[in-house]
Amino acid sequence: MHAKTDSEVTSLAPSSPTRSPRRPAYFVQSPSRDSHDGEKTTTSFHSTPVLSPVASPPHSHSSVGHHSRESSSTRFSGSLKPGSRKISPNDASRGGGHRKGNQKQWKEVDVIEEEGLLEDEERRRGIPRRCYVLAFVLGFFVLFSFFSLILWGASRPQKPKITMKSIKFERFNIQAGSDASGVATDMITVNSTVRMIYRNTGTFFGVHVTSTPLDLTYSQLAIATGTIKRFYQKRSSQRSVAISIASDKIPMYGSGAGLSSTATGKPLLPVHLTLNFTVRSRAYVLGKLVKPRFYKTIGCDITFNPNKANATISLKHACTYD
Repeated sequence: MHAKTDSEVTSLAPSSPTRSPRRPAYFVQSPSRDSHDGEKTTTSFHSTPVLSPVASPPHSHSSVGHHSRESSSTRFSGSLKPGSRKISPNDASRGGGHRKGNQKQWKEVDVIEEEGLLEDEERRRGIPRRCYVLAFVLGFFVLFSFFSLILWGASRPQKPKITMKSIKFERFNIQAGSDASGVATDMITVNSTVRMIYRNTGTFFGVHVTSTPLDLTYSQLAIATGTIKRFYQKRSSQRSVAISIASDKIPMYGSGAGLSSTATGKPLLPVHLTLNFTVRSRAYVLGKLVKPRFYKTIGCDITFNPNKANATISLKHACTYD
């Protein structure tokens, strides 16, 4: 059914068959105020007929009701949210087909408002969940690093203790000979054993022990050498370590000028020797992440007395530790 205007209703009223000529009825439309409830806007309309003093014909009642329904959308008023379009009276008077479009617009406004509420709710929630995960990982690494630093600091004072015990010369001979190129010189052969005590003072870690070569020197010439075999020492324990220091026919060149020997190669005078080496210890406190290292440099002054061959020479007061 097409919407009829007020002029059409007025023009049709006299042309309709009537029992007696009567004056047409007039109607006054009074739109009610908009009621605002929460997020939605509701518009209501009232049509109040005003009859002339002369009674209207019977069929005018249906015309009045129909006209009231058709023209109920002639005026709109209401408040809209920001970003939505306000509907003018001209848009509402275009007919019932446009009402569906208006309803769709109201639905779109509701969707926009709901999205805005969701965004506001997300803002009120604060930090996203992924930020919490990142903060947890970062905090874990910070705490782990701090814990590792504590372990490293606690292990530093617990240095291993090394005590040199003795050295014994099983063989010490000086004989005339020649080097590989045929140069004549004195040749020396040494066979000795050094003993020491290694103690691990660490209460919560073991250590792996190695060393630099043990050099036995005479007048700054290395006449014998040896090494400590790698070993592992448990926490709060100790062991006795024996190191073999030996050499075979080492050319002495000019260094052997002050040495004199018998026909059997035995020195006639005491020989002053020096022993130098460094003991290296490494502890794995927290796997390979925390592995403190300890170094101990040892130097000993030794005097070999040929009259006391195969005798054990004490090194208790003959060594320095650095």
